[in-house]
Amino acid sequence: MPRGKDSRLKDPEMYEELRKDGASKEKAARISNAGGGTKAGRARTGAKGGESGSYDDWTVPQLKARAKEIGLARYSKKNKKELIDSLRNH
Repeated sequence: MPRGKDSRLKDPEMYEELRKDGASKEKAARISNAGGGTKAGRARTGAKGGESGSYDDWTVPQLKARAKEIGLARYSKKNKKELIDSLRNH
């Protein structure tokens, strides 16, 4: 975790929990900083998005298109399970 006066994390405890759960540094920072570190702000941020379908319901071509869209590397030879794992852990 970034520490000290240069840290830009608004909720360092949440960041640490997300990292322990396996989130990437970028994802953990983005979530922990959402809404300015307040419950009300985070609830408002969470309410903005719609519900995304489960990757398990996607076809392999759809998963590969998503992997390409977000810039994952070496996805072309992966099977469905590997693609889902890569997308979830990006």
